[in-house]
Amino acid sequence: MTELDPYEVGRSSDRVFWADAVADAIEARDPDEPIVIKGGVSPSGVPHLGHVNEIMRGYFVAEALRERGHEVRQVFTSDDRDRLRKLPRRLADLDGNVVGLGEVDAGALGRNLGKPYTDIPDPFGCCDSYGAHFTKILERDAERLGVPIEFVSNTALYESGEFDDAIEHVLANQDRAREVLSQYQAKVDEHYVPFQAQCAECGHLTEEITDVDLDAGEIEYVCADVEAGEETIEGCSHEGTASLREGKLPWRFEWPAQWDVLGVDFEPFGKDHAEGSWPSGEDIARNVFDSEPPVPMVYEWFTLDGEALSSSSGNIVTVEEVLELLEPEVLRYFFLKDPTTARDFSIEGLDQLVDEFDRFEQRYFGGGEADGDRAAELAEREAELAERAYPLLVDEVRPERLRIPYTFAAVLGMTDDPELREEIARREGHIPEDAPDWAVEKALDRVERAREWARRTDNEFNYELKRESIPDIEFDAATSAALADVADVVQSGGDGEDIQAEIYEAADRHGVEVADLFGAGYRLFFDLEEGPKLGPFLAKLDRSFVVDRLRQER
Repeated sequence: MTELDPYEVGRSSDRVFWADAVADAIEARDPDEPIVIKGGVSPSGVPHLGHVNEIMRGYFVAEALRERGHEVRQVFTSDDRDRLRKLPRRLADLDGNVVGLGEVDAGALGRNLGKPYTDIPDPFGCCDSYGAHFTKILERDAERLGVPIEFVSNTALYESGEFDDAIEHVLANQDRAREVLSQYQAKVDEHYVPFQAQCAECGHLTEEITDVDLDAGEIEYVCADVEAGEETIEGCSHEGTASLREGKLPWRFEWPAQWDVLGVDFEPFGKDHAEGSWPSGEDIARNVFDSEPPVPMVYEWFTLDGEALSSSSGNIVTVEEVLELLEPEVLRYFFLKDPTTARDFSIEGLDQLVDEFDRFEQRYFGGGEADGDRAAELAEREAELAERAYPLLVDEVRPERLRIPYTFAAVLGMTDDPELREEIARREGHIPEDAPDWAVEKALDRVERAREWARRTDNEFNYELKRESIPDIEFDAATSAALADVADVVQSGGDGEDIQAEIYEAADRHGVEVADLFGAGYRLFFDLEEGPKLGPFLAKLDRSFVVDRLRQER
């Protein structure tokens, strides 16, 4: 078959939706049914948003194929027979609550370095093993995002004998295996054996294999030290014998073996694999296993507030955390976008992502305006993508669905009164009179998410707005007159910058210190001495309330 450039699959096509281009490449190979789409990860620590990349990229391709009438099986391998190489800085319970090592028995984890994840006790005591615990979190993440996916344990595949043929084949063709792998790894020499045996004495995975007896199905080993980054995991020096099921293939062979065992037709992966494991995996598949590798696709990594996502360093955000801030469809939209473009997932700027999703949804229903030729061209492209892909984001396409702008929802979150929230949203035109009850309820659900966003980022909306009554404070005549002037600008439709400028000008006209006038505003709205940038903030509130409060009428 023709070799495919993983950087071009999904990109070099006139398809408006990248998943359709990938589906074309898969169909071109005339695969057997069911078509198998795979992802995978080593459960080394807290599953974060980056790990969902493979799940969601695979999901959209799976859905594109299902729409064409194909039977599709989406699987995700937990590479849980890998060894624990170092202690993560943070862990998470099954509910997604992230904790530090000081809140679990970190010493027990340290004593298990070098062992497979499925042989290490769950630090939270709720699952069968460390590996099972973090795999379960990923399973729950997929459920939260509505992705029907089958999780497969590598340990289970080894123990059931699913890998037996692949192991025997690699060990029977060691010379060829070494020859191919040596083109990618300098450490491969004539003594290298492509197998890691599990020590019967200490449970570590050792790479020092001294003899292979395929007739007996046995591997002789010495439990030797293993380099793990800059650290060394010490072996116990035990000399023993293991069966083919008491160990594992090295990753460079295990990955193409998974393709064979599971019959994989498509697998997306990040740049790290594209520049490392994929070239060797493709070569090993063809020239060691004599099989065809799946259709590949490289996705760009994304960052978290400008920094690399990393379980080991602790710079993470979990799906559970994100769904406290966003509706699932908004997060799905984030993954719908072009996988070949690097993106930043900004918690601070989540309002921009939500606004973008809301506009995308409006495009699907024929809404949204664009000023200028360039904007109109972009809007047309966005509308084409929305028409094709928006139904994949929501549980049901419903034209009556309502969205309250995210920052306005954050403003509503400044009051705890649900009835008042709805009243204000209706008064400001975000909820029509004839809106069905379900749509109103769903729209107002965004308020608590936006409120949590304000708390988490401690932004300009993280204040308690004193809406029910005016704080008990009296101003002198000059200050009251200046506040009334600001009210006039608000009432006339001034935007945030107009209101901000008027605060300075009104203070000057009435002989009030600027700081004192700002302070008066903060006292009126928050009963505090300071707060957010006042003009732009007041512009986000319902205008009639702001006018009345500045005039000290309610």
